[in-house]
Amino acid sequence: MTDNKSKFRISEERRRILLVEDDIINQEMIRESVSDTYDLIVAETGEEALLIIGEQYETLSIVLLDLNLPGIKGIEVLKKIRSVPVYSRLPVIVMTSDSEAEVECLSLGAIDFIPKPYPASKVILARILRTVELFENRDILRFTERDHLTGLYNKEFFYRYAVQLDLYHKDAQTDAIVFDINHFRTINDRFGKTHGDEILKSIADKALGFVNEAGGIVCRCDADTFMIYCPHCADYGVVLNALSVPLGDGENHVRLRMGVYSDADKTLDIERRFDRAKMASDSVRDNLASPIGIYDNSMREAEMLAYRLINDFPTARRDKQFVVFYQPKFNVRGDEPALCSAEALVRWKHPKLGMVSPGTFIPLFEKNGLIQELDRYVWSETAAQISDWKKRLNVSIPVSVNVSRIDLYDPDLTDRLLGIVKANGLSVEELLLEITESAYTENSDHIVEKVKKLRKLGFKIEMDDFGSGYSSLGMLSYLPIDALKLDMQFIRSAFTGRRDTRLLDTMIRLAASFEVPTIAEGVETAEQVSVLKRMGCDIIQGYYFSRPIPADEFEKFIKVKQPVLV
Repeated sequence: MTDNKSKFRISEERRRILLVEDDIINQEMIRESVSDTYDLIVAETGEEALLIIGEQYETLSIVLLDLNLPGIKGIEVLKKIRSVPVYSRLPVIVMTSDSEAEVECLSLGAIDFIPKPYPASKVILARILRTVELFENRDILRFTERDHLTGLYNKEFFYRYAVQLDLYHKDAQTDAIVFDINHFRTINDRFGKTHGDEILKSIADKALGFVNEAGGIVCRCDADTFMIYCPHCADYGVVLNALSVPLGDGENHVRLRMGVYSDADKTLDIERRFDRAKMASDSVRDNLASPIGIYDNSMREAEMLAYRLINDFPTARRDKQFVVFYQPKFNVRGDEPALCSAEALVRWKHPKLGMVSPGTFIPLFEKNGLIQELDRYVWSETAAQISDWKKRLNVSIPVSVNVSRIDLYDPDLTDRLLGIVKANGLSVEELLLEITESAYTENSDHIVEKVKKLRKLGFKIEMDDFGSGYSSLGMLSYLPIDALKLDMQFIRSAFTGRRDTRLLDTMIRLAASFEVPTIAEGVETAEQVSVLKRMGCDIIQGYYFSRPIPADEFEKFIKVKQPVLV
């Protein structure tokens, strides 16, 4: 058994030649030439050759084809090999004494000739070796440059060929186009992965047909995302329609979205051009009415700002340009609102850009991973401020800090938080942890276990943005949380328009049934405070009491009344 296994190596497998030859003497001459190097399979008729090819084409390395065969002639065998896609990779060397047949065979796809009478054995073997080597190298190249499902270029080779197109067409106006399928994961879930793959192949065929007619190249770069580099188009709606394929239910079509960097600047490297097209595509995500985004100056300005902010991040952190503001939270269960805690909110005082909105840099840092470093900075700054208030004002006020989803995948998270608390002489109850509802919905088992571990250590967990997702109510029965923070937009919508607060009331009552206190943020009016208090909301945060303010301004709330711990 061991001996058999030791021979199961690709390096020890001899390549196979199919010899199609009815003359026994010629068979033996070829056998004598190649037997030391190759395994030889012999077919004496065209019919037999096609049968063997049909059964063994995947393991054959080359076909040596005599043209003068009984029954089906060699020319017909060659035509058949070239007409079937899975056979067409086989190199064919024609063996003939008819020199006039060479042109016809070459036009049909023959690679080389071995004349009859046969030359010396070493000449035959050299031609075979060279042909097999060339075709195996070609197959390897094709395998590495193509997407295996669709047969389109992969991204790396696509970029190479796009650069070559620029060299040949330096003055031509070109477009970089990115398109993908809206909610492709849902399509896979509904129809199955096999059908999803068929959709991808159909779209690939449509895209290939488009570039074959219009010019250019196409690739599948990732999952359901495709890229086209082509001459400048006048109507991108026509392009999008050309790519449309049926969904599979008989009526609907797959919904695509497209981003275009029109008349691309060729001084930019090819990757940057398609980054801009992708940015345009992202700008119309889920916009069914306008599924085509065109890269413009506003996107360029946003791109340049993002680039600058990312580059400035290390300096900003070192120089403490990030400043923690505090927004007070008030316990409204008693007769008078009482300060009970606060939320830490980061602001960026850029030396040249002024105050940069968190709505600008937070999503950017969430996207590229810098949010983890920013969160750690805010945790440390906040803990130091709590400690300062304790020492100077003899007051302990809990402050909640944001814990991003990416933080929850940090294996050192608990040790990191405990280290910050210990270094500042705090208890774990003084650093509250806010985790958004959406963080629980992906890989929820891992997140729940990590949060349970934090709670076991004594940290209090607030679920932020409760009501912004679709699984909130069902999650209450098992999630490890100590407070629910109702989403700001949810609060606002409940008090505007039809002013329907019934769902808000239900959510507060449901939370109370699980003995989980509720925090309402974004509260702006006395009426909202009154209604929320009547519903049983425990804590209120918002502009009605105070906007987020620097630490020194926040101290006025501390000095007015001692905080009441909840």
